[in-house]
Amino acid sequence: MLKKIKFFSVVFMLHFCINAQENVPNIALKTISGSSLQSSEILNNDGFSIISFWATWCIPCINELDAIDELYDSWNENYNIKVLAISTDDARSKKRVRPMVSGKNWSFEVYSDTNQEFKRSLNVSGIPHTIVAYGSKIIHRRIGYSPGEEVDLFKIISNYKQ
Repeated sequence: MLKKIKFFSVVFMLHFCINAQENVPNIALKTISGSSLQSSEILNNDGFSIISFWATWCIPCINELDAIDELYDSWNENYNIKVLAISTDDARSKKRVRPMVSGKNWSFEVYSDTNQEFKRSLNVSGIPHTIVAYGSKIIHRRIGYSPGEEVDLFKIISNYKQ
């Protein structure tokens, strides 16, 4: 019995260590117009970044981004927040990203991670997946979305002690 407990403890710790990334890695991304940038260039180095992984076919992702967009201006009045919407649409669906973004007229920046290297580097397994970072330090992660959870992001940011 003791061996089983030790085994599960080791497995748990390995899982935690593998998935507990502390900083946002510096990975190449593309703007929706095709320009290349490094993630370190687009992060809010002097404040908070909300990084939202989404896709055009993911209804909860779009609902979350719409809800964040409604609050985005008021968030910036109180805190230095930058929202980065990272499209994970692959080669087959990436042609839908630009028309959707144009139609939505979101107030924040949208980037493409077609090869999903950024997504993999952050151990993102499902979408929507939202990360809050202060500078490049990851302070919160959430998978999934339910209406009202965008308010929780603001609470996390407002309660964060640098």
